[in-house]
Amino acid sequence: MIRTLLWLLGGAILGGIIHIVVILTLPALAEDTIWTRIAALNAQNKMVILPQVVPGEPNPLGFDPDVAYGVCQIDLNAGPAYLSGIMPDAFWSVALFNKQGIITYSTTNRDGIGQTLELGIFNADQTRLLAQQQLDIAEGLLVVESLDDDIFVLVRLAPPHQAMRQRFEDQLAKVKCGIKTPAPAPA
Repeated sequence: MIRTLLWLLGGAILGGIIHIVVILTLPALAEDTIWTRIAALNAQNKMVILPQVVPGEPNPLGFDPDVAYGVCQIDLNAGPAYLSGIMPDAFWSVALFNKQGIITYSTTNRDGIGQTLELGIFNADQTRLLAQQQLDIAEGLLVVESLDDDIFVLVRLAPPHQAMRQRFEDQLAKVKCGIKTPAPAPA
């Protein structure tokens, strides 16, 4: 009887370990990830407006149909990235995602930024250059350090009325996003 219970306990523990290993390795084996979907949009260093989500249609990312979305993919190995533009006078937010789709930074216009979006995104080495004043940045630039070099930026705009959506998307398309090599600071 005890031997049977030990075999059952051992089988349950081994089954649990196998179950956990499989659950943890499956995401790494997936070929259709958020990163591959963003790469397919051809959004490297430019803002791409995502098509409007239609209520009742498949919505795998869980987007709100009343919100306009723009995405930009960035590789910080090529240099610091900048996001710059004038946003409409309505709610908007900006989020930085790493390659795994995890938000690493987020802000909204309700954080006191207003309508002007001026964001500098730097990796650790570039931030060190900033601290040593070897990179010039514009005054008022919101500096964000990214732990990852491969990131994408998602901008959300919430038009107060659907009749204003196209104008909001046009304004969002004007947002500059990507690598810009600033001039080195004078010695």
